[in-house]
Amino acid sequence: MVKIIGVRFRNAGKVYYFDPKSYEIHSGDHVIVETARGIEYGTAIGGVREVEDDKVVPPLKEVIRMATEEDDAHALRNREKEREAMRICREKIQKHGLEMKLIDAEYTFDNNKVLFYFTADGRIDFRELVKDLAAVFRTRIELRQVGVRDETKLLGGVGICGRVLCCHSYLSDFAPVSIRMAKEQNLSLNPTKISGVCGRLMCCLKNEEETYEYLNSRLPGQGDTVTTADGRSGVVQNVNVLRQRVRVLFEEDEDKELEEFDVGELNFHPRRRKEKSGKNKDRDREKDSRRSRSGGGETQEERELRELEALDKKEGKTKRRND
Repeated sequence: MVKIIGVRFRNAGKVYYFDPKSYEIHSGDHVIVETARGIEYGTAIGGVREVEDDKVVPPLKEVIRMATEEDDAHALRNREKEREAMRICREKIQKHGLEMKLIDAEYTFDNNKVLFYFTADGRIDFRELVKDLAAVFRTRIELRQVGVRDETKLLGGVGICGRVLCCHSYLSDFAPVSIRMAKEQNLSLNPTKISGVCGRLMCCLKNEEETYEYLNSRLPGQGDTVTTADGRSGVVQNVNVLRQRVRVLFEEDEDKELEEFDVGELNFHPRRRKEKSGKNKDRDREKDSRRSRSGGGETQEERELRELEALDKKEGKTKRRND
């Protein structure tokens, strides 16, 4: 077993692990550590704990020291310098006429590097901009292009639920989301209803996906034939997924009767849970390909949904390459 401490450097950023040595570190304490970017000031997450040796990626760097009051003051000064760096960088971008949107600036704790985050539609030649910035700040300059999800994570905001965005408040990584998740949860497939502030599919579609998959697997499908305990057969009209209730239509001669049952009171062949196999993915791709070749039979809403999911997939691949 090895002792570790999780450290986060930005709000809702990734958690990195370090060797706490003999320090008594509690959640929320500030520490000074060495990273690939140099000496950094971070916040401890969750306190010291022990994990199996094979779960730690070597080498595990050590915590240099607990942060002092001087370190806290230095970190605050860096935040102030970052605001000034943003102003200067915006002026330089305008001077060079570059089609890029500056999102954030970040100083490393030891001031050895200034990082600027930006978004742009394509590749940007910012070599002259870097030279100008290096002449002003007299330190290493790094410009990092990010996607719209990362932009929203850095800037923050309020979602349609009325709460602070998940990615800005607690999500350290973006989980893959798809249109299938919205269908599984019986949500409106209107792109404006299932898209977040960033214009991509909402991350929260992932939150209840497993629960809905399980609950749906216990229910019959709409239009299926079911049998009651007293031997009557009927057709499923609709289901209530969360309450696990089923409405069944019975027809006898010319009479029709609609009754509601608990799913446990009915006999039917349950649906199989969807397997995330390569065959299913290939089949979906072939369907999309046929639909694209035919060019017809697709509504405006379906086209917007397909474009939205394609953007999500494209951004996910770009994110993996950058990592």
